[in-house]
Amino acid sequence: MRSHVSSGSPFEPVIGFCRAVRVGDRVFVSGTAPIGSDGKTAGVGDPGAQARRCWEIVVEALSKLGASQADVVRTRTYLVRAEDWEPVGRVHGEFFANVRPASTMVVVAALLDPDWVVEVEAEAVVAG
Repeated sequence: MRSHVSSGSPFEPVIGFCRAVRVGDRVFVSGTAPIGSDGKTAGVGDPGAQARRCWEIVVEALSKLGASQADVVRTRTYLVRAEDWEPVGRVHGEFFANVRPASTMVVVAALLDPDWVVEVEAEAVVAG
């Protein structure tokens, strides 16, 4: 069985993606940008605030598919600026200090919106 969670983006049907997908006990969360509930970039100029918003969106998507932070086994973080690793990493720790998933943090040339300085992905395995 396959379940989806929408990101609410009008581009979903055009590009062919969703926020997250669950197949069996596995949940995959797409690249998640720091979009506020108003549809605008949250935390402009603040990498920690942007990371926090990204992880909040991820946790919400996991929840809608019957998973939680505790089920996360892999995360990926994409940064535009290498010097942002520490505030972004500290926020990752706030969400996953007790879970300690396998994690990768890389620096990229750019993200789709110039106001975004961080984007994240996650994978989870739901026990039981």
